[in-house]
Amino acid sequence: MASEQLEYGDTAFRRGVTRLIDSYEAIPDGATVRLSKKTSNLFRKRAETTTPGLDVSGLDKVIGVDPTARTAQVAGMCTYEDLVDATLPYGLAPTVVPQLKTITLGGAVTGMGIESTSFRSGLPHEAVLEIEILTGAGDLVVARPDNEFRDLYFGFPNSYGSLGYAVRLKIALEEVKPYVELRHVRFTDLRALQETMSAVADDRTYQGEPVDYLDGVVFSADESYLTLGTQTTAPGPVSDYTGSEIYYRSIQHADIAVPKRDRLTIRDYLWRWDTDWFWCSRAFGAQDPRIRRFWPKKYLRSSFYWKLIRYDHRWNIADRINSRKGLPANERVVQDIEVPINRTADFAEWFISEVPIEPIWLCPLRLADPGPAPAGSTEGQPWTLYPLERGRTYVNFGFWSAVPVTPGVPGHTNRRIENKVSELGGHKSLYSESFYPPEEFDRLYGGADYRGLKSKYDPKSRLLSLYEKTVKRA
Repeated sequence: MASEQLEYGDTAFRRGVTRLIDSYEAIPDGATVRLSKKTSNLFRKRAETTTPGLDVSGLDKVIGVDPTARTAQVAGMCTYEDLVDATLPYGLAPTVVPQLKTITLGGAVTGMGIESTSFRSGLPHEAVLEIEILTGAGDLVVARPDNEFRDLYFGFPNSYGSLGYAVRLKIALEEVKPYVELRHVRFTDLRALQETMSAVADDRTYQGEPVDYLDGVVFSADESYLTLGTQTTAPGPVSDYTGSEIYYRSIQHADIAVPKRDRLTIRDYLWRWDTDWFWCSRAFGAQDPRIRRFWPKKYLRSSFYWKLIRYDHRWNIADRINSRKGLPANERVVQDIEVPINRTADFAEWFISEVPIEPIWLCPLRLADPGPAPAGSTEGQPWTLYPLERGRTYVNFGFWSAVPVTPGVPGHTNRRIENKVSELGGHKSLYSESFYPPEEFDRLYGGADYRGLKSKYDPKSRLLSLYEKTVKRA
């Protein structure tokens, strides 16, 4: 079965590569090269353009799964939903599965993905064994940590299409069991949560039970939770949060001494956040029982909410409604940041007191150890454009909402967050709006190393630079 899928997928994939290269060559000299696709998981607006984009049709499939080697070959536009559907029948899954079904493998690598296995498996790009990239110069190269394109391999994560686009990836998979046992541990003190999360991340156990998955939610300064997941083969009843029940509400309980327990199938666990886009579906009324009972189940998913967001981006619907009510326009505060784990409570306390957004998602991460190593080295190399320190644990904070604009100060709240994150020795993902001045951005995101990669793999600047894409939103 796997060999037949590989044969068919490889043929379709090669046809897609031909269309991709033909579309690159058809773009006029001097015109900016962009992807031509209908969907995106980026939260920043892009400038309108009439220039034809790269044709990625046919590059959205699983090419093949090798259950013996525990690897998968996928096209760059393949979604994690499709990949998980292909690997779970073998009892396998990607080492890190980002939370939303329509995130693509290429997007998670050229951007930044994270999930509840990141405290033990790092980030999605660390499972990449090799990656085929269409560079800004129009060359198709295969980058590995031990070949002549290793500088591109280590520089590609967090480049957001400014060096090239992922065409094919070979990734490592891990064995998974059919069910996940959950324990929701409540805290009334953020520093106690920080201490427990650090211990669990180090030991991978809690109260004598193993921990395979680890994340958390902060509802307020005196109500926060860690969710500890353990894989199991034991059959039994499971919960369903794909319909009327809402996952993040199931986490809450009153007992501080005794964790609340729950069970999910492995597939439902991997996509537990997608049904309600964490908690963001409430902005569309989807969590109101009076509305939810009539909401088609097939539209309870992040890809549908994205369509609603795109309508708002295009027509400024929310700001127009606020204007009619006499309210100020909104500043979107849609960000993921991370700080060293020992600064978790510092950032959470500051954020709760200064930014009127709740809940907040927490996800600890540590670069894989050992990580991919360049030729002649036995130690994993840090990733060029997102220099996390190997051996150190960080905590990702995710917060996705809006606050009233500060008149005359574009991005006021976002910029305050950027400053706080830097003060605490952290980093910020670039999938949403950023407001860094050029010098600070250069220092945080690769600097001279990035410029060297850019001149080597996109010498004519056919692709927008990282700063143009992520700050100027060109």
